[in-house]
Amino acid sequence: MNEKAYQQKLIHKIEQLIPGCVILKNDPQVVQGMPDLLILFSCTWAALEVKLSEDASIQPNQEYYINLLDDMSFASFINPENEEDVLGDLQLAFGLIRSSRIS
Repeated sequence: MNEKAYQQKLIHKIEQLIPGCVILKNDPQVVQGMPDLLILFSCTWAALEVKLSEDASIQPNQEYYINLLDDMSFASFINPENEEDVLGDLQLAFGLIRSSRIS
């Protein structure tokens, strides 16, 4: 599977997991390093940078934008190896599930 096919599969999975969300695909030619996907839900948002594997190379500025946007709302790299955790964190960020972690 290539990254484009994984991204399409992931978009479909997010749409099923978060009904009513709007997912926008960012153009890397506009702002280099901006995460691939912007997910809008209710009155919040999240950004995801899609990678085909956890070993995939990170392009210039990607880590910067993930950190910047994560400080504002929620942003993360996502790949098949961490997908379940990231999607759980996304649902938590959107208030769809409560944390089961004991502080």
